[in-house]
Amino acid sequence: MGIMSAPASTVEDAIQAALATVDDPEIRRPITDLGMVKGFTVAEGTVRVELLLTVAGCPLRDKLNNDITAALTAIPGITSVTVDFGVMDEEQRKALQTTLRGGGAAAEPVIPFAQPGSRTRVYAVASGKGGVGKSSVTVNLAAALAKRGLSVGVIDADIYGHSVPRMLGVDGRPTRVEDMIMPPQSHGVKVISIGMFTAGNAAVVWRGPMLHRALQQFLADVYWGDLDVLLLDLPPGTGDVAISLAQLLPNAEILVVTTPQTAAAEVAERAGAIAMQTHQRLVGVVENMSWLELPDGSRMEVFGEGGGQKVADSLTTTVGASVPLLGQIPLDTRVREAGDAGDPIVLAAPDAPAAQALDAVANKLAVRRESLVGKPLGLMVNARR
Repeated sequence: MGIMSAPASTVEDAIQAALATVDDPEIRRPITDLGMVKGFTVAEGTVRVELLLTVAGCPLRDKLNNDITAALTAIPGITSVTVDFGVMDEEQRKALQTTLRGGGAAAEPVIPFAQPGSRTRVYAVASGKGGVGKSSVTVNLAAALAKRGLSVGVIDADIYGHSVPRMLGVDGRPTRVEDMIMPPQSHGVKVISIGMFTAGNAAVVWRGPMLHRALQQFLADVYWGDLDVLLLDLPPGTGDVAISLAQLLPNAEILVVTTPQTAAAEVAERAGAIAMQTHQRLVGVVENMSWLELPDGSRMEVFGEGGGQKVADSLTTTVGASVPLLGQIPLDTRVREAGDAGDPIVLAAPDAPAAQALDAVANKLAVRRESLVGKPLGLMVNARR
């Protein structure tokens, strides 16, 4: 028989309990835990709540107002709700920042995914050359994983060619809490990109040290919460960002995207082979634009065939461990159309062959392998007699 929670002894207790069910839309934690509820009063069925926003121009104040109103009017006897919005002062924002970073005197930013106890699977999506659909694969895998109920984040690490926000339909800007950044969300996926910090479609002209610092900030200064999966959309090739990633996240697993074309496959092998130098694991290969399905049911192999398997076989030989071909994604104009509309095909047209192929790859990436390091195995030692 289950344990039933005791009813609230007073209206005030019921209000406090109801407010505790309202999450901040960005941080995804109860507003009562975040110090956002300054106080409330109740009189003759009307509740007035004083709520402190992290910043004055919070774009989600309407959602907070609606969520609080819905939670409180569900209490018997409460007929109306008024939310008075204020703004946290510097001391309150610093307290919130410390809370989100796990407390401690300094609460200095660290890369949570690089810590020994991190349970987040980190996938770096790489390609040897541009134009193979790496970003399309990244955003669709993110949406497919989030659809399964996983907590997912995406870093658009392609600083020069950032495109993830558009393809995921993100039009919001990050919110700052002191020096902590709250990433916007779309389709249940948290996203950060350099494009959110530039004016219009301005070009980013940076060299190696600036790229390294940007990636470091995306990993340490952004509040990601407890992610199950973090995907990084890397720039093509084996340049500065790939090297920085290996330094900042040595536990990241590399997912190589290629097309069937021999020339593309040969370049993709180089992108994957960087794992030999960085000592990172290759999780597998995805072959994109594998074929075009024609109206009569036949297939046209526009870019040739076999490139993905060739890359997987070559990398398996190079690293001395299995590097599987995780999937082949058919060429489908709906992938491009859905990306332009900010609605990934795995959500917009889940029955499409390309969506099903991407879903199948996401299924393989969603499987978590637990490490046994530091865990008791339940073994007993019998003394020799």
